[in-house]
Amino acid sequence: MTEPAPPTDIESSESVTFQTGRVTSIAGGHAVNDTFTAFLAPLLPSFVEKFSLTNTAAGLLAAFLQVPSLLQPFIGHLADHTTLRWIVVLGPGVTATAMSFLGWAPTYVALALLLLVAGLSVAAFHSTAPVAVGYLSGNRLGRGMGFWMVGGELGRTLGPLVIVSALAVVSLQQIAFLSLAGIATSVVLHLRLRTVPLRTRDEGEQVPWRSALSAMRNFMAVLAGLTAMRSMMMLATTVFLPLYLTESGTSLWLAGAALSIVEAAGVAGAFAGGWISDHVGRRAVLVFGHITAPIALLLFIAADGWLQIALLPLVGFSLLAVPPVLMALVQEQAPRSRALANGFYLSMSMAVRSIAAIGYGAFADRFGLETAMVIGAVAMFGGLPLIWLLFRPSVSQAGATPAR
Repeated sequence: MTEPAPPTDIESSESVTFQTGRVTSIAGGHAVNDTFTAFLAPLLPSFVEKFSLTNTAAGLLAAFLQVPSLLQPFIGHLADHTTLRWIVVLGPGVTATAMSFLGWAPTYVALALLLLVAGLSVAAFHSTAPVAVGYLSGNRLGRGMGFWMVGGELGRTLGPLVIVSALAVVSLQQIAFLSLAGIATSVVLHLRLRTVPLRTRDEGEQVPWRSALSAMRNFMAVLAGLTAMRSMMMLATTVFLPLYLTESGTSLWLAGAALSIVEAAGVAGAFAGGWISDHVGRRAVLVFGHITAPIALLLFIAADGWLQIALLPLVGFSLLAVPPVLMALVQEQAPRSRALANGFYLSMSMAVRSIAAIGYGAFADRFGLETAMVIGAVAMFGGLPLIWLLFRPSVSQAGATPAR
């Protein structure tokens, strides 16, 4: 498949080239936004104590933050009919304010409402900001998605460290001052993007959402299968890895360090994967990830001691080189409905990952974590035929330029 032409529906000639400064600014906003959403898990013990919560009630708090993500296709469709700038600009500020003021919530209901506000802000930001990055990336969409993914990975890594450090010196209510960082980020985004139209297209060229979704149907169906195959290995390496290592006799400290190694290598993989796909093609990077990552995980399972640790960077790099390529493909397949396509993809991915998590956990309970790790690796191999299908003309949306 050939690379798509640079987007021409932005009202600025600057969109033909990769705008490093503005792309980096939005990626930085992504890092700040995801830093604040990562506050919830470290704060749960404080809320359990404050409101005398059961584990079920505590778990529901995470659901309140995530449920608005189901609205991403709707938010994306609205964004396709207006400017993206204000949605992108306001995201970090609103998310940071809602998450920083959780300590002020007088009741469980108030806490849930704040999390719903934060979740809605997160859903809107993630539906539209990657699209804005795509418009500012010109004919280097893969590189832009790499920048975007790096921001999110950094935010999820820094968030727990920021909040536990803050709670070491201030009270639960006093962490509200952290919202200033998000507000400042929104101000910076406004200044950086104020001269960029960031419109998806002219008003006369709007595509009805039913027609847009119908055109993407085959592509998204194959992408859902590919996501399901990859989700099994993602769960094995980013969720269950510490538990697997501790059950194998590894110290808790080393198990935590192993996860950090995977995440750090994943930052490099996300950045490199999107960038390289602009030059060698999307398919080549997807095939690389779906072959290298499971082989590296199987070697990790078979090895022991420090050899295991030495294999972790290869696991993280190759596994997380894939997501920015998939996000670039989604935008290329829906050039006139990018925000809708991006929102639908993110919502679909969340649903697939949630189902996969339940299935993976049940399988691990029945057959053991090591067997589940092996199955996770083998499942990613199963994505290779789907990569071939993904690039078939019958699967690609009509009117979209095929990608390599």
